[in-house]
Amino acid sequence: MKAVGITHYRDIDENDVFVDVDLPKPTPKGRDLLIAVKAVSVNPVDTKVRAGGGDKVENPPRVLGWDASGVVEALGAEVTLFKPGDEVYYAGDITRSGSNAEFQLVDERIVGHKPKSLSFAEAAALPLTTITAYEAFFDRLGIDRDGANTGETILIVGAGGGVGSIGVQLAKAAGLTVIGTASRVETSNWIKELGGDHIINHHADMVAQLQDLGMQYVDHIAIFNDMRHWEACVEMIRPQGGIVCIDDTDLPMPMDGMKLKAATLHWEFMFARAMHETPDMIEQHKLLSHVAVEIDAGRIRTTLDEIVGPITAANMQKAHALIETGSARGKVVLAGFD
Repeated sequence: MKAVGITHYRDIDENDVFVDVDLPKPTPKGRDLLIAVKAVSVNPVDTKVRAGGGDKVENPPRVLGWDASGVVEALGAEVTLFKPGDEVYYAGDITRSGSNAEFQLVDERIVGHKPKSLSFAEAAALPLTTITAYEAFFDRLGIDRDGANTGETILIVGAGGGVGSIGVQLAKAAGLTVIGTASRVETSNWIKELGGDHIINHHADMVAQLQDLGMQYVDHIAIFNDMRHWEACVEMIRPQGGIVCIDDTDLPMPMDGMKLKAATLHWEFMFARAMHETPDMIEQHKLLSHVAVEIDAGRIRTTLDEIVGPITAANMQKAHALIETGSARGKVVLAGFD
């Protein structure tokens, strides 16, 4: 099967960052689906893994990619949720071979039925970021998906990025007032288009801007980019509120303000369920299927921003370079094999 792999862990501006290779077609066992991949999207996790392996050499080449849509080709003996021919979307398992290949093995419990109204490219833009935002809001912060927290406020730091773009929509669907951060006009307009109620600039004084909106505190905060804004977020969270974070940091995170407010800190890592084979792995199947219904009903839209081209080594390098600029609005997708 065709695949795009890496042999060395390189910076994006080096030569031969990715290679086009032929690898054996895998065989499904147990609860695995063999999926014929139709489209993939690129996330910051892809760039971090690609650049973070040191001097290690991969032979055979390692296949990255943790966001895809495709068609179920074959089933392991224990599969009960899908049948051959089903169209699916999923983020996969970071401990296994990735989606940048014609065929991939994925445990059925972390796969959802693809939204019928979306193309494969549009669907591939969604899984990893959808799972991240959904778990951050509804599993970590304890917000009710079906509206019991209607009228409460959430600040989404990095609302125009991949996770933020779907997060704005999920929060609005749950009845929350959404304040998104952005620093560019294009990104601000994008957040408003997705349903954001207010925009503040994370390169300026966010506390003062929140007060200008007539608010001293917000009920919930999701930090969907780096942790430079930690202290401002602690100042803005209400007493007994909650903050959820997704990014690694070496920056100090003072906790005095959190303690004085009895506020809670949560970490979201969407690969945790698959990596540790938690008893509730199937919740990712359920949430992806729920979001597919919401999309087909017109209540949530794809966050696809750009299709770079077919799934080739050259196009994968372009997509990684675009993600590393930090200016991508929504998701970057590659569709089909050359």
